[in-house]
Amino acid sequence: MSHVHDHGDHQHPREAGRHHDSHGHGHHQRHAGGRPARWRHQVGHLLVPHSHESADKLDAALESSARGMRALWVSLAVLGVTALAQAAIVVVSGSVALLGDTVHNAADALTAVPLGIAFVLGRRAVTRRFTYGYGRAEDLAGIAIVATIAASAVFAAWTAVDRLLDPREMEHLWVVAVAAVLGFIGNEWVARYRIRVGRQIGSAALVADGLHARTDGFTSLAVLLSAGGAALGWQSADPVVGLLITAAIVLVLRDAAREVFHRVMDAVDPSLVDAAEDALRTVPGVLDIGQLRLRWIGHRLRGEVAIIIDGHLSVRAGHEIAAEAEHALLHAVPKLTAAVVHTDIQPAAGEPDPHHALAHHTSA
Repeated sequence: MSHVHDHGDHQHPREAGRHHDSHGHGHHQRHAGGRPARWRHQVGHLLVPHSHESADKLDAALESSARGMRALWVSLAVLGVTALAQAAIVVVSGSVALLGDTVHNAADALTAVPLGIAFVLGRRAVTRRFTYGYGRAEDLAGIAIVATIAASAVFAAWTAVDRLLDPREMEHLWVVAVAAVLGFIGNEWVARYRIRVGRQIGSAALVADGLHARTDGFTSLAVLLSAGGAALGWQSADPVVGLLITAAIVLVLRDAAREVFHRVMDAVDPSLVDAAEDALRTVPGVLDIGQLRLRWIGHRLRGEVAIIIDGHLSVRAGHEIAAEAEHALLHAVPKLTAAVVHTDIQPAAGEPDPHHALAHHTSA
């Protein structure tokens, strides 16, 4: 008996638009594990009230997108105030170095635009063409952010080399230092905020954008250190510090690229796989676990798993076990919004492999 069980979106091709209560939260179904298992399940509901209706999953996903958008708006406001303060000091001091830092920070803040568009796209409903939705737009935004960080590193290195070849004397050092401190504080605050929210909602792109804000803070820090070196009479302080900051940006680039690369390649934390397997083994009727897959689509997780059950069970009993398996996964794996549970059986002695008809489709 082979039964495919998918309640992630709670819609089937023949039942489009009709709600499908796959988990049986009324508990009128009989659990394959018998009355004790059913009692344990009901007690669990009493101790930990919850719901996995499709509307609840959608609300949670939309709330994550809303938190991401809120993080972008708040951080953009902070960066806007920082840029305006720096611009005002540029007008007073006439510092070319500070002007470059201000323009750099303002321009790089615009990387929030593709990420914001990605969050908006991610809220759109699935279609017959985009059957998984538009969550992958976040990965594209993450790639754009990594490219921007790389461009920042190149720009910083080019500026530092130019200053080495063509030294320039810095003026209004104390004013430049104040503006640089403002730039560093603003960008570092934004970096921490975006990274924290990105980790919480599972958005690799938002984490990368937070790391990008950190590179902008390093740029401002370079201006501060350069001003300090110039005040001490070290004329080469500006380009030397610029090269050091370039190295720091490259390290940040490595971290951001790793985050985005893992997400694009469907990598997940192995601890999530462990948690899923542990949860499935507690489900009555699950004899063993076959292939288990988890993947991120934007900041939402989807899962696919094959479970081994008794081949003599009825289709209804197998369905109940599959429903309980998905239920267990939704509790055990954070940010999991959908799961496809395939019920499989172990062939009896002398019985052909139930998957024999698929053998010629298996890739070598």
